[in-house]
Amino acid sequence: MVGQRPEDGESTPSGNREAERPESGRAAFVAALRVRRNAKWGLAVGVALALAAFVVRFVVLSGVRRSPLWYVALGFTLAMSTAGLVAFLLTLGRAVRLAREL
Repeated sequence: MVGQRPEDGESTPSGNREAERPESGRAAFVAALRVRRNAKWGLAVGVALALAAFVVRFVVLSGVRRSPLWYVALGFTLAMSTAGLVAFLLTLGRAVRLAREL
């Protein structure tokens, strides 16, 4: 009924408050460009490339002896820079597609 309140005393459930608000501004822009999805794909590609580089380095080219910590740092740098590049390119491609639709 219209005059009845939920049992917990709130007028609207807390989960529906955000669903009632329409997206506008920066949130809508980020959602339209699919930035989260692109960041996840970028991270997956970056980690996969870093792992492949580790496998090549330690399995195929096992002649050079240096500290493994050095290669962990290089692997992290490779993964993060690749993730950023892939996310940027995917977001740029989405922005170009959306701009062409206008």
